[in-house]
Amino acid sequence: MNAPGPVTVLCVASFFKGEEFIRECKRLGCRVLVLTLETLREENWPREAIDEVYYMPDLYQRDDVFHGVSYLARSEDIARIIPLDEYDLEMASALREHLRVPGMGETTVRYFRDKLAMRMRAEEAGIRVPEFAPVLNYERLRDYMARVPAPWVLKPRTAASAMGIRKIHDSEQLWRALDELGDKQSFHVLEHFVPGKVFHVDSVVWKREVVFAEANGYFDPPFDVYHGGGLFSTRTLERGSAEAEELRAMNSVVAQTFGIVRGVLHTEFIRGHHDGKLYFLETAARVGGANIVEMVEAATGVNLWREWARVEVADARGQEYTVPDPRRGHGGLLVTLARQEWPDTSAYTDPEIAWRMNKRHHVGLAVASPDPVRVDELLSSYMRRFREDFYTSLPPSMDATN
Repeated sequence: MNAPGPVTVLCVASFFKGEEFIRECKRLGCRVLVLTLETLREENWPREAIDEVYYMPDLYQRDDVFHGVSYLARSEDIARIIPLDEYDLEMASALREHLRVPGMGETTVRYFRDKLAMRMRAEEAGIRVPEFAPVLNYERLRDYMARVPAPWVLKPRTAASAMGIRKIHDSEQLWRALDELGDKQSFHVLEHFVPGKVFHVDSVVWKREVVFAEANGYFDPPFDVYHGGGLFSTRTLERGSAEAEELRAMNSVVAQTFGIVRGVLHTEFIRGHHDGKLYFLETAARVGGANIVEMVEAATGVNLWREWARVEVADARGQEYTVPDPRRGHGGLLVTLARQEWPDTSAYTDPEIAWRMNKRHHVGLAVASPDPVRVDELLSSYMRRFREDFYTSLPPSMDATN
């Protein structure tokens, strides 16, 4: 049912993010509610765009959240429930089903959170994926290891990014890892390690159709950066290139196969060095992390947080949505941990710089140019300078839970 008056949007946020989503909802005349953690009370939320903020000690205790939001619904006519972080997708979908609010339900959301579910769905639809096995039946695991040569990767089924992933070199190492995991082992999937070049497509979906999609390529695979240390960097693929078009086409197939009706997607693929073929890795019904949104906006003028808000509000009001005409520029992004508490990037003065990160012990820049070669030149130069000026690292966390 379409909302007859102002649309009330409840944002669920276990991390501080999504400020532009919140602002755009308010610009569109919505009543904006935020449900977040007590520990995030002092963050710089865009309070001028928020009507009410509600704090809870834990957003993963299902009964507590259900009781709190159901009580809130006695006085608030909630039209949409939006998860601002990947870890909030499941709670938001459960709340939608409980309150009968339109949006992605619990069954569909598993395709965008559970790496086993998404691999099985992709394989059923004929989308190429690295060979995998559920960590459930030991006989099937033995058969898998006999057929598929090592190395493999043991992945948490619902972790974000490269967190918690282990590279496994032989069967004995796998059995030891499973012993360590104990009852948690069934929450993992075993997958063939495919060395290759990793890409991501960041897109907007409206009425089951991808209406905007940017094809991008990481300089180094996120797994290597997370586990080996290094700089996170990505950039727009050359427009009109065969690689960009193949990625966009495959992303559309993934979106339609997995059943997203509207929203945003961050989908990753890898081109294997061994065969040159493109494989689906994973997808998420959210804005890409690590400030990818700033790079996309620098290249195209399209802000994915803003468009997500416009999509949701248009649907709630029974209106049509049209994506803005994007610029056809090229963007690049470089982000890393910094030794300094507040890094100073004032020595970086190139006119192509479109965005600077302002975050404690982090440093980052986004650049934009009509010329993809210029973007690569800037990123290559900045990677060398960042290592000298700012770079530091921390050991990777193996805890795949928030």
